[in-house]
Amino acid sequence: MSAYGIGAAARGGRERPLGWWGAAMLVATEATLLAVMTATYFYLRFKNVAWPPRGVPVPTLVVPLLVLGLLLAATTPVCLGVRAGRARRRAATCGWLIVALVLQAAYLALQLHQYAHDLRRFAPSGSAYGSIYYTLLGAADAHVAVGLLLTLWLLAKLARGITRYRLNALEAISFYWYAVNALTVVVTLTVLSPAL
Repeated sequence: MSAYGIGAAARGGRERPLGWWGAAMLVATEATLLAVMTATYFYLRFKNVAWPPRGVPVPTLVVPLLVLGLLLAATTPVCLGVRAGRARRRAATCGWLIVALVLQAAYLALQLHQYAHDLRRFAPSGSAYGSIYYTLLGAADAHVAVGLLLTLWLLAKLARGITRYRLNALEAISFYWYAVNALTVVVTLTVLSPAL
């Protein structure tokens, strides 16, 4: 038995599927990218006397935090969907994933609305603040959009039943969502930091 097999046996015989490891590598890469962008934001913030610069409104807190709450609320149905999947309850799994999908799609729609609203107030090319602000939010929103596509793909697969392969995909995609939620919290708090 290999060292990897011994470690899996010590954990109760449960090995992580390759899809989970693929998601973990993607999350590690994307977390590094967002960490660099967040560091850039704070570097620029502390190098500029006025942040945001004159003519750019300070972000409001209430609406972005409520919208973030929508995304975080989707964590519970994702978790419940994984539990239902492990119990081979296809209808419950799909139901919980649809609830999560609705919450996540509502988050993205509201975020895109706010993004468009902000674009009318100040441009990304107007200042370093505008550039990093839109880059951070755009990257976070793109991750949510990718997660929505992954969930739609998974729901299409689960419509034909739960197999080991589909359960592995469910666990990998749920891991992706947990990471996206955590990264989105960091991005949201970063762009709201001038108002805190």
